[in-house]
Amino acid sequence: MEGMQDRRARFRTVISLILNDIEYYFEGIVEGEIATEPAGQKGFGYDPVFRPAGYDRTFAEMNLSLKNRISHRAKAVERLVEFLRNM
Repeated sequence: MEGMQDRRARFRTVISLILNDIEYYFEGIVEGEIATEPAGQKGFGYDPVFRPAGYDRTFAEMNLSLKNRISHRAKAVERLVEFLRNM
């Protein structure tokens, strides 16, 4: 991405649940950008280069509690849990 000005990115998780032959989808998205340099030692994969929108640190620089609270996976699971509670 060297020289790229538009560094917008997103992480996306989709959970599928099938109940009584009906499929339900629960999506979680976190918007952000690709950093120009990797930063941080925590996490894995793209965590050192992904900076979520509204934060000045990459996922790899965040403590695990914060990262898990704002992650795409957490948002998808939240929606699934809400659906199950309202059944």
